[in-house]
Amino acid sequence: MAERAKSTRWPIVVAVLVPALVAIVMRVPAWAQAAPGGAPRAPVSPEVMKWGFVAAAISAGLSALGAAYAVAVVGGAAMGAVAEKPETAGRALVFVGLAEGIAIYGLIIAIMILGYLA
Repeated sequence: MAERAKSTRWPIVVAVLVPALVAIVMRVPAWAQAAPGGAPRAPVSPEVMKWGFVAAAISAGLSALGAAYAVAVVGGAAMGAVAEKPETAGRALVFVGLAEGIAIYGLIIAIMILGYLA
């Protein structure tokens, strides 16, 4: 009996979970929220700004790496399926697009973090 290949989905899981965890950790603290009446919020300290930039970079970078890995796996399988059945090309492109969405999610989280720092 042939051995089953090891699951290689962990980079995809990491690329999805890391931006979510970064967003949870970098949530807006109570002292940074706008005061009643529309008064401006307190300025962000340099220490928070430094870690915010690091969090944004990690969020965008790891999600891009996870998306690249997902597109490589899904794209290879999709091209194999299209080679056997050309009518599955549209469906294969949808799956590749879903894999690319992982990078977009990380970019959105990075933009949210940078928006908080501005």
